[in-house]
Amino acid sequence: MRISVRAIATAAVSTLLCLTPGVARADQPAPSNHCREISFPVAQGTLAATLCLPSDGPTDTVMVLMAGSNYNHTYWDFPYAPETYSFRRAMNSAGYATLVADRLGNGASSRPPSGSLTASATAEALHGLVQGLRRGLSGAQPFGKVVIGGHSLSSGTSVMEATAYHDVDGVLLTGYSHALNIPEVLGVISTYHQAAADPEFTGRGHDSGYLVTRPGAREGDFFGPGNVDPEVLAVDERTKEAFSLTEYPDGLTSTLPGMSSFITAPVLLVNGSMDRLSCGPGYSVCVDTATLLAAEAPYFGPAARLRAFVLPGSGHSVNLARNTADYHAAVVGWMKSIVG
Repeated sequence: MRISVRAIATAAVSTLLCLTPGVARADQPAPSNHCREISFPVAQGTLAATLCLPSDGPTDTVMVLMAGSNYNHTYWDFPYAPETYSFRRAMNSAGYATLVADRLGNGASSRPPSGSLTASATAEALHGLVQGLRRGLSGAQPFGKVVIGGHSLSSGTSVMEATAYHDVDGVLLTGYSHALNIPEVLGVISTYHQAAADPEFTGRGHDSGYLVTRPGAREGDFFGPGNVDPEVLAVDERTKEAFSLTEYPDGLTSTLPGMSSFITAPVLLVNGSMDRLSCGPGYSVCVDTATLLAAEAPYFGPAARLRAFVLPGSGHSVNLARNTADYHAAVVGWMKSIVG
């Protein structure tokens, strides 16, 4: 079943790339005196990112955060009730710097032709950000410790970066596992449509390969039953993102056995217990933290020092669950254990 993931994703790309264009809009979170916008050049254009520092003193550690295919930077720095839902703010409050970056074709980053977008290119761009942060990105302070964090598709690109370059001090993987529920993945893909058909995207210039979730689909796709604030859901709909299915085939290879075993940095794997995509049939892999850890441990080597966390009742988008603070606390505890 796992080996068929690439074929399934490729078939979906071939079927759906005949659609017509649209554009995403991202509501901006409140500005911070400790944040600065950064433009980072890559082969296909420019990545837009925001570097935020803790307010209570200097730090030598930064987390590089990218969202999955249906989200942009707002996933990590949610504009509604940020004291609850902004992962970026929680990490800054814990003493860690953050760099939240939009993928190519996403948010404020460059929008190249959709057919040119791949997870491999994103992984290469992520590597450039990691190295730039160690040197002093765009005149910012250099960081001695860099932890990368992904969600869903960008967890896959984090695996790709970490195994190719071995240049990070930790890897946070959320909405990810080696037990993808293929029928549910296809069910979510069936809720995508042409961005031009969506009222939030009309006339914004994406080409025909950019897709977006249909209005009203996101609650069933990404949230656990009853575990979402209605206003969160409304803001999530307004800030949803377009993407290209050409990012899926190579991105999904990271969920096949083998690649993750080459990660040589500590790994924390987080899923919601009601994640319809990453928890296997009947949510069996995400019954609790111990079950997830036992299921995933064979896919990682000893150097990963794998730890896991299951957020009860959460769907795929753990950052936006009502009880996301418990997940924040688990990440902070893990960060303290690996970088201090």
